Amino acid sequence: MSKRPADQSEDSPGALKSGERPLQENGEEALEFEDEFEDEFESEDDEILEAGVDGRPDEEREAEEREGAMDVDQDTFIPGRHKLAAGETLIADPSTYHMQHNLSSEWPCLSLDIIRDGLGDNRKSYPATMYAVAGTQAEVRREKENKLMVMKLSGLSRTDKDQEGSESESESEDEDADPILEHKAIPLSSTTNRIRAHQCPQASSSQPPTTLTASMLENGQVLIHDITSHLTSFDTPGTSIPPSANKPVSTMRAHKNVEGYALDWSPHQAHASGTLLTGDNSGSIFKTTRHEAGSFATDSTPYTGHAGSVEEIQWSRSEPNVFASCGTDGCVKIFDTRSKSKKPALSVQVSDTDVNVMSWSHLTDYLLASGQDDGEWAVWDLRQWKPSAANKTKGATASVANPKSTAVASFSFHKEQITCLEWHPTDDSIIMAASGDNTLTLWDLAVELDDEESRDTAGVQDVPPQLLFVHYMEGVKEGHWHPQIPGAVMATGSSGFGVFKTISV
Repeated sequence: MSKRPADQSEDSPGALKSGERPLQENGEEALEFEDEFEDEFESEDDEILEAGVDGRPDEEREAEEREGAMDVDQDTFIPGRHKLAAGETLIADPSTYHMQHNLSSEWPCLSLDIIRDGLGDNRKSYPATMYAVAGTQAEVRREKENKLMVMKLSGLSRTDKDQEGSESESESEDEDADPILEHKAIPLSSTTNRIRAHQCPQASSSQPPTTLTASMLENGQVLIHDITSHLTSFDTPGTSIPPSANKPVSTMRAHKNVEGYALDWSPHQAHASGTLLTGDNSGSIFKTTRHEAGSFATDSTPYTGHAGSVEEIQWSRSEPNVFASCGTDGCVKIFDTRSKSKKPALSVQVSDTDVNVMSWSHLTDYLLASGQDDGEWAVWDLRQWKPSAANKTKGATASVANPKSTAVASFSFHKEQITCLEWHPTDDSIIMAASGDNTLTLWDLAVELDDEESRDTAGVQDVPPQLLFVHYMEGVKEGHWHPQIPGAVMATGSSGFGVFKTISV
């Protein structure tokens, strides 16, 4: 089933921050005074008595504390696998995060994208700053309140800041900054199913790069906006946003009224001005190209081949004319845009259920990951995929899917549909998965199963050794690695936005 609306929730889990430990003053030792907190004291008959901090024996005091203490379950709780009993509360361990913040918006968002900025690569200092875009999902009968949000998140301080004892006082104050979410709103008339951003090369060093967004709406339209002025206004006082900037520079109607979710901009220099692919629930994929003058043109003949909805599209990271798609037919199909037939060159059955999402490795061009509706996700080696005998007789197109292939690795840890899957941008052994079980997990595929130390899961059952981290987020729909802040993730769900960086990656 293609439509997966975000759940509305009144209660949102708050951000967990490590508080200051209470400090205990030690009184000055003086010869004529006796310390009331001595561990032992003498009675009148010179018998040595053991006493606790309040003058009572430790056993008596500890028994009283146990009687009035809150029951704490020390067993490992795995979100999505275990359920909370009535009255129980799930609390994250702040020591497992370098940074963790939760931010809310008026309406939840099904999709977001992170925008590259000019603050530098490989940033590790705090407080962090990032820019992003997202499209809202307003309630039924309030669709006119939907909007495209252009956001700046700043003051993202670190969670374990108390551990940096060598920092100066001013640096510590900077890291303690409160998180700030600034946004500019562009009105939309429908829910945004998927949004992606694209940056064109800078015309000159004195001008910011042109930043475009493509929003695939519930009504079947694809709106393209130029949000350059919105981004500039965050950091350049006095920047005005003309009313025309809130209107789309192009509206694509090739999908007619057919809803869709699949959308991707080409990352290649050959398509630097902007080349967009969009797929819908009828199985059609359209290509839209931006010309140098700024106008957009959509090829009226779609790419076809799926026997159902197209759920995800991804351009190859190494081949500018190749893209992959997946859908509710359980297939992943590989297309070559130079083919006049507009049919897939390769089609492989990877699941017996819907394939909701997929991700092409940034570094290893033959690795592709797919996430299914049954909660399983897998990694495939494209070098092992060959056209079937039936397809060879039909020429270059793959109208018949190969039988289900064998994955390089597959995991069934999640018990609900996979809603997002993304390779780490600089480490092709690390991958992130989000699921309908309210969790976002981080995985390390480099873990060797024949390594005894790697197989150790501290006694926790049914946990693959490749699992690095489980992050709980209510109604999580989509997450992305920040391309310039190593290990940082921004995600969206029914509870708002989450920004975090774990100690694992």
